[in-house]
Amino acid sequence: MRQIPVDTSAATVMVAQPPQPKVKDRRTGERAMDAETGTALSTVDVMFAANGEVEILTVTVPETGVSADLVMGTPVALTGLIARPWENEFNGQRRHGIAFRAVAVTSLVGSTANPKAA
Repeated sequence: MRQIPVDTSAATVMVAQPPQPKVKDRRTGERAMDAETGTALSTVDVMFAANGEVEILTVTVPETGVSADLVMGTPVALTGLIARPWENEFNGQRRHGIAFRAVAVTSLVGSTANPKAA
């Protein structure tokens, strides 16, 4: 599957929705797990502002890569952010989109780092 690295150096990124467990099957509540490591996955909705545009992205991240102090409005760094195009067919309808995945989502509150350089 094609993976496209995403440069966040010129972006402002803030938490729009705190981390939630990623669910594999809504009917059973089964958690989604990383296929390679077996680690539970979470999702974090972030506001991604760059080049005069703002989007809300849902980023999948291993539970171990999520800072505990992420609340709405927290400026964050997205480590190892990649975009993966996807396509499938559901009930005869072709669907497509882009999934975002990061190694870690880290709070920049109290950090001396420049949020735009994260």
